[in-house]
Amino acid sequence: MARPIAIALRKNWKVTWSSQLQRAQLIIGSILMIIISLMLPSFFNLIQKKDGTLLNDWVLAAIPPRDVSWEIFTVIWGIGLYALWRAIEKPTIYITYLWTFIFITILRVLSISFFPLEPPKGLIVLTDPLTAVFYGRSTITKDLFFSGHTSILFLVFLCLEKKWDKILALAGTIVVVCLLLVQHVHYTVDVIAAPIIIYPVFRGVKYMLS
Repeated sequence: MARPIAIALRKNWKVTWSSQLQRAQLIIGSILMIIISLMLPSFFNLIQKKDGTLLNDWVLAAIPPRDVSWEIFTVIWGIGLYALWRAIEKPTIYITYLWTFIFITILRVLSISFFPLEPPKGLIVLTDPLTAVFYGRSTITKDLFFSGHTSILFLVFLCLEKKWDKILALAGTIVVVCLLLVQHVHYTVDVIAAPIIIYPVFRGVKYMLS
């Protein structure tokens, strides 16, 4: 069973790599993502020192804050690993995710810079080893508008192609959105805006890559 799967995977990647366009998309996109990832810790440390606006969020005001970090990252890591497997199976999923994530990251940098916000009242700091890759060792609480965690999961939902894969990813996105509000990590507008912003970016990237 493992041998046929391995053969199919090699074939899929061989076909992708044999395309000059897709090979360039893979190489250039991966290089850009590495560069952006190396620059993000400095950016977020700078943003953390910047004064922002404290929003009056009636939804958060009605939710007693509770630490649900474990639940949040169980869903994120679970969906992320599943999406990685699907991307290994079909490299075009990885290419689409990669380039959309690049543009989303750039948009988040711009939106966080131009619309700085103070952390919501009652915020409980969300910690995870993955965040250290982008944020460094500092505690970052002002990366608010728009939500990166929501963006990642909703993008997975858009990139996956099979019906039940999409249902799983969408359900995970909704669960994480609710838990982020429970922990007061984001304002309501942060999590609502993420899918609205991401969808047209995703469609634009799909058109660009075609």
